[in-house]
Amino acid sequence: MQYQSAHTFHIPVMGLAYTIDTPLKIGKYGISSVISIIEDELIEKMRAFHSIKEGLNYVPINKSDVDHRAKRITAYLNLINQILSKQVKQLRQEAFSEGTEIVKYFELLPDNSILKKQYQIMKELYGEKKTELQNKLRNYIQPGAIDVNIMTKCDRTNYDNEGRQLPSEYNDAIAALRGFALSEIESSVVFSAGLNPRLYSYCENFKDFFPDENGHLKKKIILKVSDYRSALIQGKILAKKGLWVSEFRVESGLNCGGHAFATEGLLLGPILQEFKNKKDELLYELWECCKKQFLEKEIDFSKFNPTLKLSAQGGIGTYEEDVFLQKHFCLDATGWGSPFLLVPDVTNVDEDTLNRLSRAKQSDYYLSHASPLGIPFNNFRASTAEEQRKDRIKNKRPGSPCYKKYLAFNTEYEEQGLCTASRKYQHIKIEELNKKELSARQYEIEYEKIIEKDCLCEGLGSSALLKNNIELSHKLNAVAICPGPNLAYFSNIFSLEDMIGHIYGRKNLLNAINRPNIFINELKLYVEYLKKELERSIGEMSEKKIKYYSSFKSNLLEGVNYYKNLAKEASPDFQSIFKDIKTELKYFENEINKIIMSVEFKDNI
Repeated sequence: MQYQSAHTFHIPVMGLAYTIDTPLKIGKYGISSVISIIEDELIEKMRAFHSIKEGLNYVPINKSDVDHRAKRITAYLNLINQILSKQVKQLRQEAFSEGTEIVKYFELLPDNSILKKQYQIMKELYGEKKTELQNKLRNYIQPGAIDVNIMTKCDRTNYDNEGRQLPSEYNDAIAALRGFALSEIESSVVFSAGLNPRLYSYCENFKDFFPDENGHLKKKIILKVSDYRSALIQGKILAKKGLWVSEFRVESGLNCGGHAFATEGLLLGPILQEFKNKKDELLYELWECCKKQFLEKEIDFSKFNPTLKLSAQGGIGTYEEDVFLQKHFCLDATGWGSPFLLVPDVTNVDEDTLNRLSRAKQSDYYLSHASPLGIPFNNFRASTAEEQRKDRIKNKRPGSPCYKKYLAFNTEYEEQGLCTASRKYQHIKIEELNKKELSARQYEIEYEKIIEKDCLCEGLGSSALLKNNIELSHKLNAVAICPGPNLAYFSNIFSLEDMIGHIYGRKNLLNAINRPNIFINELKLYVEYLKKELERSIGEMSEKKIKYYSSFKSNLLEGVNYYKNLAKEASPDFQSIFKDIKTELKYFENEINKIIMSVEFKDNI
């Protein structure tokens, strides 16, 4: 079955578990979403849960099985595909009467959708004409895509029971890709977190990533990127292997959920403008590279249409912003993530965490260094995982037990690697720190860098287990959650109809907190990020860092000037988005200059 979106937005991956079965909740309404396929133990538990729930036979795939990781992922994706296909088949057979799923499918569509307009016409008809149009509408129904996400940095080397290193095809990310590639679903893999040449090369082993005799790609590639340069570099690497990138998903560097890949001061507006200006050039350059490889590989591409989609995500909060982004920057779609954490019909958020999110304060959302990957991580102060981390420190046992080891990359002390959030690693680092002769302030900074790391393998997966009453892994029930800062402007628990109504401008779900527009919110986050990074750099300032901060300053100021011009050029329909922007831009322009100049001054004393 082919999958496509009947909507103008998709739901990005969230954590390990929050969207792990989202396609089964909203796919039948034509909404596309993304599943994380890194955590195979969680995937296996969810496969058991949904198999039993559907009355299907469940045969466990044990860790002792050869290639268990890839097999688990393939089996789970096939199950999701099977269940969703059944849901859509049932939906198509329903009567067009109030309260049915088929009516919900059409009512949720954007009002300017051709399909929605045909549905509205059908409601006014009678007799045979009505029946005839209803049958046509049934045939138009398509489920949303079951896309998958692989964080390219999560590519741990694995070992057998006797401690011998396994071949690279058993690395985490590569095995996950194999699991997806061998599955029955027709969808896309979203590569995030940057370049992984070995992983990209591995795609060449599977024919589904290449056009078939009809020019169809059964498996597509989407790259999540933070700027144009990254898109061009990664896109060319793939194209030179004959692998076509079907979509670039541009994500705000900081105004997003989960890991935050901060750019060097490059802001979302100028980044999207560069994509808009150079899209044709990008498509041509990638196609020329890809075409050469098709010829060398003797692949018939005569029927292949090299389309290139562009979408954006991170921090979108209103219908007006959504429409402006799509129209001004010629986007094919947008991504709405964190607000759906408040929609139990869509995501796996346990009741306790859901209630905490629904009444959270703006200060509860913050950018942390909790991730063992060493990448800034959007965090939630009121989570039970954060409470657990602090309790362990208070009890003089900082760090987490490390069972799953997905992020055990640090090889300072062990060849097979330790996770920097693990109790063992933090114990060793604190002992080393105690032997250094540091000032009280410097000791505090270094100590905080050690103990702020937290276990994500357990924390980002436990919510789905708690919500569905599934046995917890190692009895660890603390929940880590990583909403974007934009969630501060949503308070309450919503239905799917509520949230889609908000996205399409049919209702307003924002709370009473004053919310600057998406561009100002991101600019504010970058200024705060710069201040904190400078604080963490006390005593470590170097010529290289000064150069980095200088470039950061230049890019931020260029972004401010870009937004000044953008506000002037915006059509009357979008002037509400730029209300008060002149004053806000002036304020942050002054803040940027003060921060950078003070750093340069201190460093030159």
